[in-house]
Amino acid sequence: MRTANPTLNDQVFANAPATVGGQTMTLQGVVNKTFILTLLMVVSGGFSWQYVQANPGVSGLLSIGSALVGFVLVMVSSFKPTWSPTIAPAYGVIEGVFVGVISARYAALYNGIVLQAALLTLGILFALLFAYQSRLIKATENFKLGLVAATGGIALVYLASIVLSMFGIQIPLIHQSGMVGIGFSLVVVVIAALNLVLDFDFIEKGVAHSAPKYMEWQAALGLLVTLVWLYIEMLRLLSKLRSRD
Repeated sequence: MRTANPTLNDQVFANAPATVGGQTMTLQGVVNKTFILTLLMVVSGGFSWQYVQANPGVSGLLSIGSALVGFVLVMVSSFKPTWSPTIAPAYGVIEGVFVGVISARYAALYNGIVLQAALLTLGILFALLFAYQSRLIKATENFKLGLVAATGGIALVYLASIVLSMFGIQIPLIHQSGMVGIGFSLVVVVIAALNLVLDFDFIEKGVAHSAPKYMEWQAALGLLVTLVWLYIEMLRLLSKLRSRD
């Protein structure tokens, strides 16, 4: 079960100890817990959005701090999936802070962009879920290998961009609103969206192999990680398109 998502990889199931009482992972359980995490994120995001609007000076600190804490939580959960029932809700709250701050920034620049990005993200989620259930898209080994490689390449580009920015150097074109920048964002959006297929495959196999009950939280956490990434990339793409008007 190869996947680029650090919380949803083949070693997580392999190393997961059994649950006391014999309870196992179910699809409905994953859906319920994904809803809970999303609700926590939305509520937390709403509060952070309002707070940033009243205190714009803390925007940078909140976004960087919440991103770092969220990253640490994801890494810990990937190594300690038994902790996911505690880590996943905490991640939902922390990621809500990050999403709220970022959304507030884009909303201040482009009216209605947040709603557009959210609706497009949900639309892609349900469209890919339908395509996966209908077997129009199959998570073959070659598909997984190519997608993991592409996701890793994007991660390296973003990491290089962050490191270079510390020295006042910007990677040309990809962050601008020209055709190259828009094309880059389109590619990243597609890669982020296709990672949902890997998440669906992980969840399906977890249910089929009677994974421990707490893995529902792990699966929901992994799905939320991908959805947040897709939403942020959608904001970037829409902002580039809107800046050309």
